[in-house]
Amino acid sequence: MQAKRIVLIGAYCAVLIGGQLALSGIAGVEVVTVMLAAFAFAFGRADGVILSIAFSLLRCVLFGFFPNVIILYFVYYPALAFCFGWFGKKCDKKVTVKSHAVAVALALVFGALFTALDNVITPLYYGYSKKLTQIYHAASIPVLISQTVCAVFTVLFLFPPLVKTLNRFTTRRKGKEVNEQP
Repeated sequence: MQAKRIVLIGAYCAVLIGGQLALSGIAGVEVVTVMLAAFAFAFGRADGVILSIAFSLLRCVLFGFFPNVIILYFVYYPALAFCFGWFGKKCDKKVTVKSHAVAVALALVFGALFTALDNVITPLYYGYSKKLTQIYHAASIPVLISQTVCAVFTVLFLFPPLVKTLNRFTTRRKGKEVNEQP
């Protein structure tokens, strides 16, 4: 991996952590989804997955190593990065009306998937009874709604300018990546 790519992934990871820290007091409101999705879309699956793992590790260092959260983050964020990286390749890293609509739909699916995964992982890991699992599921509904709405709106409004900005860092010329000055 080139040094510039490592620095870019590290710097963007810091921005992701900063975004999560800034909004950590508001349940369901976050910018990590749109920022990671845009990065993976622009830079591809491999760099997106590397970023998602670095973010997940650093997030655990800052917020604590809770086994259910570790499992959730190491499943969810790499899957999100892989999916958006693959989609970016299919779209040649261009945000069109159609690709933007698909990105918003993916944000909706991934927003719901985060809570769905948590609703499976946490009760299984901690061995919740059936009744406690039902209470946990019911308590997650407001966060599911706010997180999914937030993901949809942030991707709707922030995804195109983020991808446009990130695409300025790398372009393809004759099958070779070339860094450009922003």
